[in-house]
Amino acid sequence: HVQLVESGGGSVQAGGSLRLSCAISGGPYTTYCMGWFRQAPGKEREGVAAIGRDGSTNVANSVKGRFTISKDNAKNTLYLQMDNLKPEDTAMYFCAADFVNLQLSRHYSYWGQGTQVTVS
Repeated sequence: HVQLVESGGGSVQAGGSLRLSCAISGGPYTTYCMGWFRQAPGKEREGVAAIGRDGSTNVANSVKGRFTISKDNAKNTLYLQMDNLKPEDTAMYFCAADFVNLQLSRHYSYWGQGTQVTVS
């Protein structure tokens, strides 16, 4: 049974930084492709960044140059470093995993519960 647990969200002023973490358990971590998504109230969930098994990354244009996705295979943990945060980055952030390389598609099989990021 695959489980994803996000942490690291919080409230920050515009221009600040946060690092989100996503711990994954219940499966062979290195076989997963993973991604970060966010959903603001009244809006659809959108892909923010994705990382493949080989470490290749894909970052949404809206956060390119500000957000960085990475993973630590030894710790079974996915990260999202968010710099120069803007009020429009305010959302619930979710991590997701799948055996298929879905990039920024929302069709991932496994999802965490989310962590709130608020930028004022």
